[in-house]
Amino acid sequence: MKLKHFIVITTAGILFTGCTSYKKVPYMQDPETVNAYGKEIPLYDAKIMPKDLLSITVNTTDPQAAAPFNLTVQTPLNAAIANINTTTQPSLQQYLVNNQGEIDFPVLGRLKVGGMTKNEAEALIREGLKPYLKETPIVTVRMANYKISVLGEVTRPGTFTVSNEKVNVLEALAMAGDMTVYGVRDNVKLIREDAQGKREIVMLDLTKSDLVLSPHFYLQQNDILYVTPNKTKAKNSDIGNTTSVVISATSILVSIASLIATLVK
Repeated sequence: MKLKHFIVITTAGILFTGCTSYKKVPYMQDPETVNAYGKEIPLYDAKIMPKDLLSITVNTTDPQAAAPFNLTVQTPLNAAIANINTTTQPSLQQYLVNNQGEIDFPVLGRLKVGGMTKNEAEALIREGLKPYLKETPIVTVRMANYKISVLGEVTRPGTFTVSNEKVNVLEALAMAGDMTVYGVRDNVKLIREDAQGKREIVMLDLTKSDLVLSPHFYLQQNDILYVTPNKTKAKNSDIGNTTSVVISATSILVSIASLIATLVK
């Protein structure tokens, strides 16, 4: 009877441990939290930050009138000679946002665009160009270097460029091949720097569905996600060093024992 009770208790303990571990693995375990949320969630719109590289184009029905506002990059002489028989389009000049959030735009001079959304920056430039053009131009602003980084316990860690300027935490993990089995789902670190240079580290719990309601669900340009390894991975990473130490110590003890045995004889 004692053996039977032991087997039952052991089996129950194993099953309980398995259930506890499983609860830490799936994402978004309580969707009813979000589904019952009564307020409207505003759509995310990225804001321009210092060190952003902006691509700005101005279009009108008269290309010649818009030409002074669409500066092109000067092609080196050697490259021009090499491509003399090709029909490539000249690349447009890009604008680097300085630490004060400003760009130097043709004719208009210094423009404060830091902290603005793309739409707001387009409206600012469009309004500034009105005195110089006979018609209201079409202004398009794009962020050319919108990127995020994913590190830690993911399949393919690295830095990723986001072409549509909008990416959330789950999409970023998908770009990195998702977490490995060693990743801690309820302690993902988001490292962020704002326009004033202030840095913060935010802990994200991906097992909770209310993550999608968080202001940190969508990533800003240059955000870094770090997936913490669990205790199993930490122990495994130390196995090699520990094994080497044990083998070395054992070898030394065997040598000493052999030496003592030889001297006793």
